[in-house]
Amino acid sequence: MPLIDGEDYLPRLSAEIASTRAGDAVYISAFQLGPDTDLNGREAADPDVLPIGEQLARKAAEGVDVRVMLAGAAVGSLPAPLGPFRSNLLSAHRLRHWTPDRADADPYPLMRRVLLDWTGHPLGSNHQKFVLVRRGTELVAFVGGMDIDEWRFDGVPHDRHCIAGRRWGWHDASLRLSGEAAVRVWDVFRARWLEITSLPRRLFWLPPGRPRLMNPPPHLPGPGPAPHPRPDAVVGKSLQVARSFGWRKRAGVKLTPTRWSALPSHGVREVFELLTAAIDGAGRYVYVEDQYFREFPGAKRRFSPFPPVRRALERGVKVIFVCSGVDNNATKSPSNRQLNSEVTRQIMEPLSAEHRRNFVFYRVEHLTVHSKIVVIDDLFACIGSANFFSRSMSGVDHELSVGVVDTQHDVRDLRVGLWAEHLRVDLDAHGVRKELNDLDRALGIWRPEWGEGIGATPAEQVLQLVGPA
Repeated sequence: MPLIDGEDYLPRLSAEIASTRAGDAVYISAFQLGPDTDLNGREAADPDVLPIGEQLARKAAEGVDVRVMLAGAAVGSLPAPLGPFRSNLLSAHRLRHWTPDRADADPYPLMRRVLLDWTGHPLGSNHQKFVLVRRGTELVAFVGGMDIDEWRFDGVPHDRHCIAGRRWGWHDASLRLSGEAAVRVWDVFRARWLEITSLPRRLFWLPPGRPRLMNPPPHLPGPGPAPHPRPDAVVGKSLQVARSFGWRKRAGVKLTPTRWSALPSHGVREVFELLTAAIDGAGRYVYVEDQYFREFPGAKRRFSPFPPVRRALERGVKVIFVCSGVDNNATKSPSNRQLNSEVTRQIMEPLSAEHRRNFVFYRVEHLTVHSKIVVIDDLFACIGSANFFSRSMSGVDHELSVGVVDTQHDVRDLRVGLWAEHLRVDLDAHGVRKELNDLDRALGIWRPEWGEGIGATPAEQVLQLVGPA
């Protein structure tokens, strides 16, 4: 089940957590987690506000096996605001010392249940974002690109937030999984927990200068095996839960690498393999939403996803990139006003003028497009944490994404919903859904020569062509 934007995802996650009882489990892997975030979007002044820290602490006090893994790259131990890692250290400290309002036993029920994960490449991070909820033998998983943060609670028309006088929206995506796919996610969490608890001691500095252990012992043992899912025959659908992480577990002071023990020692690049195969099989279109479409330090060019895209364009496949109109920090200048150097060099320049007409790059104004979505031919979709660049594909950043092949209408419906959102048209209006379902017609949204387009008038014009003209 695709869950698009925080207004859809976060309340569902809250309901799943709320339904657990003693003996159940809630496992969270987060790149960023704000302990004061209310998953139902309530503000601090609301008398019914329920911060995620309070919700998790109550559940742990009730006997639910709550565990949280936060990204904690080695640079986070320095007293400097590098990425979210410093704030994650403070969040971990707060969660460990959170006393729930209704607890009548242990005042710190989360003390041993929050770990900072500083494994991996020294320039990378543990970017996997997923939540597991087990109720008895029933297991569900949420996998995607969405962090647990108050600013992520948003939805169409993305006018909920305003920073420094500027409108700011947040577009994101997640998938709800069950059955064998959820078991696969459980196995990922279990292996990572075992790896983190075997890390050596590391200190971080907490003002006013007192050193603290990043992961104070004693540690909880690893979770047990996943429950066996009920047999569930799904016609016309196949899923792959794809991992991405490099070969080194950590690099010490002398940059001497240590290999994994609970994970494959050579690392895996399943997301890269999955997307390469899917794009190489495309026949009509490739649609990608992503935050960057450019590289950062730690990039490994041989794992770039751009060469498969270029090959698709040369076959006549239509390729649509959709990116942010504003950066993560809404106080910065608008983003993506022209094609960046990576797209120009790796995709555009090697193509003939004819093949360049198969490609478009759009931005969405007032919006951070944080989703990591690939949709192909109304048959394949991939949603997860992996950005469309080589850091994610090579495992410099640890990722988890889910590929879906569907011969029914789920992938088509996902594509239609996304295009309607960015076009700002009402899917329930007369004829709109039918026109968007018609791929021959709907492709004309992006270039007039690709199709007729649709007749609905957008509520506002936020899609802007970046290039090529």
